Amino acid sequence: MARSDGKLIYILSDSFGETAERVVLACLAQFPHTGNLELRRITNVSEKETVERILREAKLAGTFVAYTIVLEELRAFVKETAQQLGVTALDIMGPALQSIETYTGERPSYQPGLMHRLDEDYFKKIEAVEFAVKYDDGKDPRGFLRADIVLLGVSRTSKTPLAMYLANKRYCVANLPIVPELRPPKELTLISKDKIIGLTISPEKLIEVRKERLKTLGLMGQANYALPTRIEQEVAYAHQLYQDLGCYTIDVTHRAIEETATRIIDWVEGQKRS
Repeated sequence: MARSDGKLIYILSDSFGETAERVVLACLAQFPHTGNLELRRITNVSEKETVERILREAKLAGTFVAYTIVLEELRAFVKETAQQLGVTALDIMGPALQSIETYTGERPSYQPGLMHRLDEDYFKKIEAVEFAVKYDDGKDPRGFLRADIVLLGVSRTSKTPLAMYLANKRYCVANLPIVPELRPPKELTLISKDKIIGLTISPEKLIEVRKERLKTLGLMGQANYALPTRIEQEVAYAHQLYQDLGCYTIDVTHRAIEETATRIIDWVEGQKRS
């Protein structure tokens, strides 16, 4: 391989090399007169043979190596081999890991690619939140077929807040308001009952919640929405529907969103294991 006269930098990584490349580019921005400089990324390096081959190529090319190697043994091998070959090598990850370990007193996990996994986790969460918004309040029953969890409940049983909370735990959740006059969509019968959660609430608590809701909307008086007879009818209908579906039910009368969500997750994950 021909010498590059310093116009080439190798990026060596046991993951994707994005961190090393960003650091190198940030540094190069401080050297505006270096001209065009090529970065060559070598990723997913896990064997000493690969390390040695790349470092020998770097020596022949007369170039510089920046590396992010998480595994201690492999990182030490890169440093030692580079010194033996006379290759200039910059350890980007090692000093930072050592400093943080000294400060926190905690050993690193030494698992390559964790940052990439964190990125994936973030995008999964965003996708789940978008799903919850799209399939809120039964807007599109087709969402039931794709959902991890389907929440059923009469109005004011915290379906939407629960869906958003669960979305932040990376569950795709659709929800459907239960109304006696509206027949449940056929999609509800096409999915596993194990992912359907029926939310129940005492009529007394529901009356209280709905009256408060009407106050905030400036709708006082005996609106049908908060009438005891109407509420008892809705609650009874919901109970019968849950029984017909054979789904898991949770009483949310005196439960916080977090507690209800934990019960839902325990149930759903338990069904996956059984």
